[in-house]
Amino acid sequence: MTDGEVRYSRAGEIATVTFDRPAARNAMTWRMYEQLGDACVRIRGEDGLRVAVFRGAGGKAFIAGTDIAQFQSFGSGEDGIAYEAKMENYIGDVEALPVPTLAVIEGFAIGGGLAIAAACDLRIATPDSRFGVPIARTLGNCLSIANYARLVAGLGASRAKRMLLLAENLAAEEALAGGFLSEIVAVADLDRRVAELSARLAQHAPLTMRVSKEAIGRILHAGLPDGDDLVRACYGSDDFRIGVKAFVEKRTPAWTGR
Repeated sequence: MTDGEVRYSRAGEIATVTFDRPAARNAMTWRMYEQLGDACVRIRGEDGLRVAVFRGAGGKAFIAGTDIAQFQSFGSGEDGIAYEAKMENYIGDVEALPVPTLAVIEGFAIGGGLAIAAACDLRIATPDSRFGVPIARTLGNCLSIANYARLVAGLGASRAKRMLLLAENLAAEEALAGGFLSEIVAVADLDRRVAELSARLAQHAPLTMRVSKEAIGRILHAGLPDGDDLVRACYGSDDFRIGVKAFVEKRTPAWTGR
């Protein structure tokens, strides 16, 4: 299986960032996160750009999480803190882009994929899309405080708790009802609708949209508490090591609570 690729393209006023690793449902590798960061640098530096679209290749997933094999090298809670800080740099780059961002979701948006979608301004999805963070069932790790805040802002506290505590994937209809999605679009109409929304955004006042994005971002992240102690507790636990080993070996983990 390849390391995948995050591809950047531009057509007129619209940039498209494509997560391209369909054999692994576009699960992100370190290399892909680095390329996502490079794409954000390009978007910030482009003249005349008005919209950025993010979507997965293959039609089966937006991004189905992060490549779990990467966690096998973790030895302590400090590794988890460094990892979450590094991921926050990439996800924060998406959230801080100066142009409106549109996540186009076909299939799974799981884990890190859900976080990237949550960092976008608008989200549309096909009817079969699913959204989740199943770490209570699979790995025994946790999210950064900023990512918890994004999920609560996008879905509400009750749905976020269901997703995280029950390790449930939400259907597109529930993500729409919770306000996370702007709309659900049939597969046959998806490209047309992406073009329509992009053209509409491209016609609006760039500075107004930029300031509105920044203002909402400041409100969302104002006064967020430090969460390193929480990240350290999960990533430094025996359960996290048990979860990663079980995931890689494709078996159910036996949690210890330690």
